[in-house]
Amino acid sequence: MKKKKSQQKQKPVNQEESLTLSHILNQDLVNQLKNKQKELEQEQQKQKELEEKQRAEARKRAEKNKTFAELLSEDNKDWRNFK
Repeated sequence: MKKKKSQQKQKPVNQEESLTLSHILNQDLVNQLKNKQKELEQEQQKQKELEEKQRAEARKRAEKNKTFAELLSEDNKDWRNFK
């Protein structure tokens, strides 16, 4: 008796499996989604810039309202060396 060789069958690639979401959806819809993504990224960038600007202004206002004693205590120089 001869032993049967096990044959490995390769699955043919289904055309449906190889399609991506952009192939399935309408091209106009894909373009709209990409444009919306770009708009959201731009809005997010503007929001970050605005928040950074507000933090910088708040720091400036806090620095402006400090008393002389607070400014002197934050200074790193040793003024005894300059007498």
